[in-house]
Amino acid sequence: MTASQIAETTFDYDVLIVGAGISGIGMAAHLESMCPDRTYALLERREQLGGTWDLFRYPGIRSDSDMHTLGFVFEPWKHEKSIADGPAILDYLNRIADERGIRDHIRCNSKVVSADFDIDSARWTVTLEGGDTLTSRWLYLGSGYYDYDEPHDAGFETSAFGGTIIHPQFWPEDLDYTGKKVVVIGSGATAVTIVPSMADKAARVTMLQRTPTYYFSRPAKDRLANFLRKVLPEETAYRFTRWKNVKMQDIGFKRARTKPEKVKQFLFKRVRKELGEAFDEEAFTPPYDPWDQRLCLVPDADLFRAIREGRANIETGHIEAFEEGGVRLNSGDLIKADIIVTATGLKLAMAGKIDISVEGEPVVFENRFYYKGAMFSNLPNLSAVFGYLNASWTLRADLVAEYTCRVLNRMDDKGADLATPVLPENHGLEEDDIFDFSSGYIQRAKEIMPRNATAMPWRLNQEYVRDRKDMKTGRIEDGVLAFGKAAASAQVERDTLEPAE
Repeated sequence: MTASQIAETTFDYDVLIVGAGISGIGMAAHLESMCPDRTYALLERREQLGGTWDLFRYPGIRSDSDMHTLGFVFEPWKHEKSIADGPAILDYLNRIADERGIRDHIRCNSKVVSADFDIDSARWTVTLEGGDTLTSRWLYLGSGYYDYDEPHDAGFETSAFGGTIIHPQFWPEDLDYTGKKVVVIGSGATAVTIVPSMADKAARVTMLQRTPTYYFSRPAKDRLANFLRKVLPEETAYRFTRWKNVKMQDIGFKRARTKPEKVKQFLFKRVRKELGEAFDEEAFTPPYDPWDQRLCLVPDADLFRAIREGRANIETGHIEAFEEGGVRLNSGDLIKADIIVTATGLKLAMAGKIDISVEGEPVVFENRFYYKGAMFSNLPNLSAVFGYLNASWTLRADLVAEYTCRVLNRMDDKGADLATPVLPENHGLEEDDIFDFSSGYIQRAKEIMPRNATAMPWRLNQEYVRDRKDMKTGRIEDGVLAFGKAAASAQVERDTLEPAE
């Protein structure tokens, strides 16, 4: 940039937030409370806010975490059910957007395709689909972790089937499955939600799994939470329940890692009790330890009830071929179907598939290290949310949003334009597996993910309790995060101080 261009640098916004789902709404709310003088906008590619909870419309869509931890730290969850359905979660997000003045900052139908950072002006130029551009001082990526356009392609050849094939990510509004034979391929959270929901109307629903999954059943209503709301102030009851659930998640995960056999037997005992004579040990025995993949939540034991009542069943095997009228397994068995649902997993995407660059040079995230699970090595004025795999997504979203606001406020205090986690080339960091999970969607995405060190701050942790302490109260100026002035600010400052000739 020329000196005159630098001096004339202006910004449309202080902060541009990509995505108006849980992560984006959470960041906007934190800005409203912690940085009230900052200008911001949320850029949402869809027609309305909600992200995941607006995209997915399959039967029974619900949270697979309790809403006292999937809900925000600043906004109590008020519904009776702590395992909530999609519409209830959308209501929660919409209420926050309205009550906190966020809705007026949302620009829907605004898909971000690229963002380039100019160091001299400390300015992001964000380009939308269609060619419009916006500028900001800071870019916040709240665009989630999966590809909105393409689900995982399991490579099935389905042309011979002739019936209806659906992926949950693109569920048709007018699908009538009453009295139909349905096969749901998959055994993860989506399949476990869809099977009992469709079983209420379908003739029969078969969950076809290649590999079994560990299941954990709990009531959809948290009786303690609902009791506390009656006897304590709402916010106090929410904070207590939230912390109780955080600790229980943490203890359960660590116990699974240190005593996997005991946890395995505990889970088997619970499922066996629910299913009785319908319990098939082979169908519920994964070839891995608990929490090597995420546990599947079964609220109110609805999946087990559908199996017990004969409305649903589980088949285990590898698919040989799709043929007219059903799915042929390599055992030779034919599972008859009118409708096939391919709940075979998501396809992960880094940075919302946005082309991120610095002065025209593409940012290759897989060559950069995570910094405190929020920023990236040597990449200024950008933060992003990637939630926990062993706990609720929102726990990290809250931490990253609050931490980003702390950084922005520190920049104001110092009169800084740039905040960059600085990592020298000869860093000598010992690398760690970014995701110690064997789930297919995780393993497939490792090649696009940033790098992870064995020690903080250069890692994406999977331990909320530890992160909470570091991110909320740890020093912002830790000797790694460097603050500086952009050339534009320095030029203006020099022009102001130098006497006129």
